[in-house]
Amino acid sequence: MKILKFFLVFTILGCLSWPSIQSELKTYIVHVESPESQISTESLSEDLESWYQSFVPKSIASTSANANEEAPRLVYAYRNVMKGFAARLTVEQVKEMEKKPGFIAAWPERILSLHTTHSPGFLGLQQNVGLWKNSNYGKGVIIGVLDTGISPDHPSFSDEGMPPPPAKWKGKCESNFTTKCNNKIIGARTFPQANGSPIDENGHGTHTAGTVAGGFMKGANVFGNAIGTAVGIAPLAHLAIYKVCDLFGCSDSGILSAMDVAIDDGVDILSLSLGGTTKAFHSDPIALGAYGATQRGILVSCSAGNDGPFDNTVVNEAPWILTVGASTLDRKIKATLRLGNKEEFEGESAFHPKVSDKKFFPLFDPAENITDPNAEFDLPYCGPGLSNLSPVVKGKIVLCQVGGGFNRIEKGQTVKNAGGVGMILINRPQDGFTTSADAHVLPALDVASSDGNKITDYMKSTKNPVARITFQGTIIGDKNSPVVAGFSARGPSTASPGILKPDIIGPGVNILAAWPTSGVAALLKSTHPTWSPAAIKSAIMTTADIVNLANESFLGEMLSPARIFAFGAGHVNPSRANDPGLVYDTQFKDYVPYLCGLNYTNREMGNLIQRKTSCSKVKSIPEAQLNYPSFSISLGEKPQTYTRTVTNVGEANSTYRLEIVSPRMVSVVVKPSILKFSKLNQKMTYRVTFATTTNITNMEVVHGYLKWTSNRHFVRSPIAVVLQEPETPDFG
Repeated sequence: MKILKFFLVFTILGCLSWPSIQSELKTYIVHVESPESQISTESLSEDLESWYQSFVPKSIASTSANANEEAPRLVYAYRNVMKGFAARLTVEQVKEMEKKPGFIAAWPERILSLHTTHSPGFLGLQQNVGLWKNSNYGKGVIIGVLDTGISPDHPSFSDEGMPPPPAKWKGKCESNFTTKCNNKIIGARTFPQANGSPIDENGHGTHTAGTVAGGFMKGANVFGNAIGTAVGIAPLAHLAIYKVCDLFGCSDSGILSAMDVAIDDGVDILSLSLGGTTKAFHSDPIALGAYGATQRGILVSCSAGNDGPFDNTVVNEAPWILTVGASTLDRKIKATLRLGNKEEFEGESAFHPKVSDKKFFPLFDPAENITDPNAEFDLPYCGPGLSNLSPVVKGKIVLCQVGGGFNRIEKGQTVKNAGGVGMILINRPQDGFTTSADAHVLPALDVASSDGNKITDYMKSTKNPVARITFQGTIIGDKNSPVVAGFSARGPSTASPGILKPDIIGPGVNILAAWPTSGVAALLKSTHPTWSPAAIKSAIMTTADIVNLANESFLGEMLSPARIFAFGAGHVNPSRANDPGLVYDTQFKDYVPYLCGLNYTNREMGNLIQRKTSCSKVKSIPEAQLNYPSFSISLGEKPQTYTRTVTNVGEANSTYRLEIVSPRMVSVVVKPSILKFSKLNQKMTYRVTFATTTNITNMEVVHGYLKWTSNRHFVRSPIAVVLQEPETPDFG
C-alpha cells in the first residue's frame, strides 16, 4: 500500500520529446461510438483501429520508420475496456475531432500517484495446513500487477518449484526482458509514459508484486530487523507485470492500455496500488478498465488511496472493484528516544546499529533557525537548505517534519551530509500514531506529532537540550492491531455514496516483503475457480474480522474507535473467506440499472458499458439496492427497504438464522429471519427495512451489521447509516 507518496504531476513529460513546434501536444483519451457496421471477430482489431484512425486528423495519423519524421501519434487502440483510443493531440485537433459523427468525448490524461515477513502469519496463513494447503498456494492463478515494473533478479521471483503457466496464457515478455522471464514472472510489458524496459526503477512494483505472490525466501530481514521467511500471500501464483508508472507517476492512458492488454493475456486477478482523485465512473479510466475486466471474470483489487484520515477521500470506489484500505500489523520495529529530562518516546525505525550507542547528543531544530523564509522554506522538512547550516548541525540529532516533498530516507541523507549524527522524524498531526519503520542511513526514528510537540517544548525549556536514540528491534504482539493507518483513505464514497467503501482493510504499514488482499483473492480463485469476481469479493467481505487482537473494536490512527468508513466490512481473514457459506453474487447485468440510478446520461452510460442504452427504458434501482455484501444508506424520516439475494456455497442442507446489531437510533427489520437451503448454489432473497427510532437533530454516522449464522458459518454484512436531520419547512 503506502511506500512512497508522490505528488500529482500535471505536465505530461513523455510528450515533450518532439520539436518545439509541437510543444502543445498532450495525450488524450478519446471516447467514440462503436462503428455502425458489424465487426467480425476475425478482423476485430484491424477494423477497430481503422475506425479510430478515421477520427485522427490526417496530418498526424501517419506513421513512419524515419527517425527524422513525426513519431506516430495514435498511442493505443482500446478493444476490451472501452471503444476509443489514446492519441497525442493539440487542443485544436481535439476540437476538429469533436465535429466528426461518432465522437463522444476526449480528455487529457491525468498522471496518477502510487499508493505497499510477518504478514502471512498475521493473516493466519500457515504452511501445509488450511487455505494455503487447500489452494496449493495459488497454483495456476495469474496475477496482473500494474505498477512501476519489477526487479526480476530478486530472490522472491525465483521459479524454483513453479509449474509452467496455464495454457490459456497469451501474454509475452518484451524483447529487452525475455531472458528475465521464467515460470514465476511469465509476462512483462511497458506502456506509454513508463520509460524503458519493465525493470523497476524505484522498488514500488517489486514490493507490491512480492507481497502478492513472492516465493519463500529464508533469512529475509531489514538490517537485522523482522528476520524470518519472507513470502507473498499466493507464492505459487504466476505474475504478469505491466509497467505503467515511472518516477513521475502513472498515466491514465497507460493504465487503461495495460488493463486492455491484460484481459486478452488471460490474467485472473488485476492488482493496482495506484490512483488519482475520485471521478464519475464513466470518466474514470480505472473504473472503465475494471468494468471491462470484471465482465470477463477478472477480479480487480485496488488500493483505497493515501489521503486519509479525512472523509470522502476514498478512490477506486466502483462496486465492481475490491477497494482495500490499509491497517497495521501486530509487529513494531521499535526505537526509543530519551530526552535529557528523562522523558521517553516510542517510535519506529528499521535502522540497526552494530553497537548500541548510549551517548546523549545535542538536539537541533532547523525550524527555529529560519532567517529567510523565502530561501529556506524547506528547513523544517530537512530539505537541501539544511546544508547551509552544516556548522551548527554537525554532531547533533536533528528534528525533521514529515512532508515538504522529500521522502523520509532523503531527509536522513541530508542530515547525514550536513554532519548530523541522528534524526527525529515528526509525523503530521493527521497521521496520529501511525509510524513508519524506514531503513534510514543514520540513527533515526519516526514519532507521532503529539510526541514531537513535547520534544520541542523540552527544547524550549532548557539551554542545552540533549537526547539519545536506542533501538530495540522487532517486537511482536501489539494487542491494538490491526489499527487503521492514518494515511488510509476514508469513505463515504463521493462517486456512489450508496456503496460502502472501502470494502475491506488489510496489512499495509511497514510490510517487509517484496498487497496482501490481491494475493488472498488469488488463493480463493485457486480453490474456487468457478466463482465470479463478485462471489470472491463477497467471501472476503462477509467473513472479515471486526475486532482487533484485544477483542475490541478497531481503532483509528489516534487510537480512538474508528468509524465504519475507515474499515468497511472489517479486516481480511483469508482462512474464513475460503469457506463463507453464503455469497452475495452480484449479477453483472444489475450494474446497468444501478448506473442508471446514478442519473448518468445515455451517452455516459454508453461510455462505460460500451453499448447504446436508454435509461428511460431501464428500471433503475437506488444504489443501496444493488446486491452488495454491505449497506450504505442516508436515512431521514422515511423508512427505506432493500432486498438482498444470497447463494448457498456451503452445505447443501443448511439453515441460517438472523442476528442483528442495529445502528444506534435505527431500527433494522429483516424478513424472513430464517433461510433454509436444500441444495448447493440455491438462491434465497430477503428484505431489509431501515427506520429511525427517534427524532434526529444532527447529521451523524452510525453503524451496525446483520449476520446469518448456521451450524458452521456466519455471514456478516456491515451497515453504515448517515442520519439526516429533517429539513426545515420553508414558509416563504
